[in-house]
Amino acid sequence: MRLLSRLSVLAAGAALAACMTLPNGGEPARIDPDRLSAHVQALSDDSFEGRGIATPAEDKVIAYLSEAFAEAGFQPGGENGGWTQAVTLKRFAVSNVSASFADDGESRALTQGEQIVISTRRPADQVRLDDLPLVFVGYGTTAPEREWDDFKDVDVRGKVIVVLVNDADYEQPELNTFNGRAMTYYGRWTYKYDEAARRGAAGVLVIHETAPASYGWTTVKNSWTGPQFDIVRANAAEERVPLEGWIQRDVAVDLFERAGLDFEALKVAARSRDFRPVTLEGQTLDASYSVATSQIETHNVIARLPGTTHPDETILYTGHWDHIGVGDPDAEGDRIFNGAVDNASGIAGLIEIARLYGSGPTPERSIVIIAFTAEESGLLGSEFYAANPLYPLETTVAGFNLDAMNVYGRLSGLGVTGYGQSTLDERLEVVAATQGRVIVPDTNNAAGTYFRSDHFPLAKRGVPMAYPKGSGDFLDEPIAERQALRDEYGARRYHQAADEWLPGMDFRGAAEDLEVVYAVGLSLANSRDWPGWKDGSEFGPVREESAAARR
Repeated sequence: MRLLSRLSVLAAGAALAACMTLPNGGEPARIDPDRLSAHVQALSDDSFEGRGIATPAEDKVIAYLSEAFAEAGFQPGGENGGWTQAVTLKRFAVSNVSASFADDGESRALTQGEQIVISTRRPADQVRLDDLPLVFVGYGTTAPEREWDDFKDVDVRGKVIVVLVNDADYEQPELNTFNGRAMTYYGRWTYKYDEAARRGAAGVLVIHETAPASYGWTTVKNSWTGPQFDIVRANAAEERVPLEGWIQRDVAVDLFERAGLDFEALKVAARSRDFRPVTLEGQTLDASYSVATSQIETHNVIARLPGTTHPDETILYTGHWDHIGVGDPDAEGDRIFNGAVDNASGIAGLIEIARLYGSGPTPERSIVIIAFTAEESGLLGSEFYAANPLYPLETTVAGFNLDAMNVYGRLSGLGVTGYGQSTLDERLEVVAATQGRVIVPDTNNAAGTYFRSDHFPLAKRGVPMAYPKGSGDFLDEPIAERQALRDEYGARRYHQAADEWLPGMDFRGAAEDLEVVYAVGLSLANSRDWPGWKDGSEFGPVREESAAARR
C-alpha cells in the first residue's frame, strides 16, 4: 500500500496533461489524465460486473458510452440512427466435462481447469470422443509461401492433434523462418484451431508453456472454461473441431514419455522444415461433455462526427468495451473480472478523443469511433464490423486502435505494434518527436500482439491500422516502483479479477499517447492524404484492389 499511496500522490500532483502543437497549426491538444482515470474507475466498477457481453452489464456500458459520446458532440453512428450495431453470435457453454488419457487401456483422469481445458465452438448437445489417437504435429503450421508443412502427407482426420504454442522461430529466433521472435499469425491459437478444422481433425490440444504463450495457465483457465462465442457460420461443422483444448506442459511431458518419446527433443525437431508428424503410440484420449448452444445478440457502440467536406471518407478510432464478466472466485473470493486496464483504459481514451474532436472545428473528413464487443471472445465484434462495415472500408482512410493503455506514468517512447507495415509509422514518429519521444518498434514481439487486438480484422481487409501504446523507460521517479507495477500487471493481473482501478495509476503517459493519435488523425482528417501499406506487407494487395475508390 505504501507504493500505491506514493504513486497516487505523484499522479494527483502532476499537470493534468501534456500540451502539444499540432503539425498543421492550431490550438494545442489536451487530454485530461484525471478524466481518463475517472472513466476507467467507473467502467471497471463492480457494478459493471466485468462488462460481460449479452448480460445486463452490456446495457449499462451502452448507456454510459452513448451519453459520453453525445456529450462530446458526436452523433449516433450505428444502425437505424442509433448508437449500436447488432452483432449476432453463437454462445457455447461446456459443462459436465470428463476427460482422460489412456495408456494401453490404463486410464488417467484429467481435471478440467487443472491439467486440461476443453472448450468448443461447434454446435452440439453432447460430445463424446472415445479412444481417439493422438498425433504430435509440431506447431501445426501449413505455410506454402515459407515452404513449410508440419502435416506432410499424414492424414489426421478423426484424430486429436497435439501442437506447440507460438511458432517455430520462438525457441531459436536466428532461424528466421517465421520472423524470428516476432510471432506470425501461424503462432496464434486461432490459426491452429482453424488449420485443424481444415484438416478434419477431431480435436486440438495446445501445449501450454508460459513464455511462448506470453501468459500463464491461470489466463488459459479463465479464458476458456467459461462460455465461448463465435460468429454465425453457414457450416460450422466444417469450420470448427469438436474439441478445442489446452494441456499443461508437465502433462504433455508425461504423455510423451509414456509414448516412449522425448518432449524436448521433439520440440527441437519441430523447428525444421523436415519435421514429420509423430504418433503418440499407445496413448489415446477419451472426452465427453455437454454443450449448451444458444444465439445471442451483443452490440458494437458507434459514434460519428460527420466531416464538413468529405463526409464519406472516414478516420477510425477503435477499442473494445467488453471483458470476461463474472467467473470463478480467486484466492480472495473475488469473482468480478473488472478489466480496468484491459480495456476500460482504451475506452476512456476513446471518450477523451471524442471530447477533443467535439471541442474544436469540425474536420473535413468524418471521425468514427467504435467500441467493439466480444474482443475477449476472439475479436468477434471487430470481425463482424469488418465483414459488415457501416462505413465503406475502401474509403476508410486509416484507423487507430486503443487496447490496454499505459497507466503507470510517462514513458520515453511510443511503441508501434506491427511497425514496418504501414506509412502511419512515420506520421506517428513525427508527432511523438514533438513530445521528445521516440518510436519503439515491436521487432521482438514474441507475444504476437499484432494479431490479438481489434485492428487486425480491419488490417487484413486492407485498412491501414496503427496500434500504438507507451513504451520505453519511465521518465519520472519512482522509476523502480512504476516498473514493478507494470510487471505485476502482466504476471498477476492480466485476465484476472485483480485487474482493477488503483489509486496509484498515473494516466499522464496514456494522455501523451492519445495526443499523438489525435494529432495524426486530425491531420489526416483535414487532408487529401491516403496512408498506405509498405512494400512487402501482406495487406497491401488487398488494399490495392479498391484503389479506384480513393482517386
